[in-house]
Amino acid sequence: MERYVDVAPGVRLWAEDIAPTGSRPGEPLLLVMGAASSGLVWPDALLGLLAERHRVIRYDHRDTGRSTAAFDEHPYGITDLAGDAIAVLDAFDVPRAHVVGMSMGGMLVQLMLLDHPERLASATLFCTGALPLSGAPELPGPDQALLRLWGELDDPRDLEGEIRWRVEHWRLLNGSGTPFDEGEFRALEERVIAHTGRHDPVVAHAHMDTSGLERGAELAGVTVPTLVIEAPEDPAYPPPNSGHLVRTLSQARMVRIPGMGHTINRTVTSPLAAAILTQTTHTAAPA
Repeated sequence: MERYVDVAPGVRLWAEDIAPTGSRPGEPLLLVMGAASSGLVWPDALLGLLAERHRVIRYDHRDTGRSTAAFDEHPYGITDLAGDAIAVLDAFDVPRAHVVGMSMGGMLVQLMLLDHPERLASATLFCTGALPLSGAPELPGPDQALLRLWGELDDPRDLEGEIRWRVEHWRLLNGSGTPFDEGEFRALEERVIAHTGRHDPVVAHAHMDTSGLERGAELAGVTVPTLVIEAPEDPAYPPPNSGHLVRTLSQARMVRIPGMGHTINRTVTSPLAAAILTQTTHTAAPA
């Protein structure tokens, strides 16, 4: 079931509620995607595996997919995006859910853990880093090739040029630990563009207010069962970041998916689903 969720005056989000395919009702599971990415970036194959046990909910962030794209008229910050995730749960009458966050989505889930712990039955974070923490060790940042490509984000491109740029972006994000299938990611971006109805790049998230993230010290108090999945070939958040995140959370546990980079390609879909489902099925059911 698809619907729109009003999250602020003049701002609405596209969201989709996928009914479980198994015989059980299915506890709700919310997927929170990374920056500049539509909810359609969650692969159908992954959704299918998760829907065997869960009612799965995904959505488009502001300025992505079919959600309102009007950053100049309605500027917002990253903390607003965390609030949007709670608003999506409210819209689907979900009092408590398992929540999975990738990349920026992992940052948003950390804010949810701090501000709305009663709404999370469990949390799974991957391809992300910890909220900033004073005195934390210096950690490696994104690969230089990625930084150079991000510098071209808002360069003018026609449809074919934009698809090629996005595929190259996925190639760099994928890393060298698993095979990169250009056709797989070209098809993904063609679906995203068809869903969105336009091909212009998403630049709003690069300009939004990032204040309110300096809360890493609070993560030690998180008691919601939390899993961190390490992607050893991630060029955006290299492996020391996941270890630091686990230590910052203090009560989290970590699993590693060999070869995984900053993508959910066919090679890692099954082990990723297995890790998520192990986390959700070993925690208390939502009240």
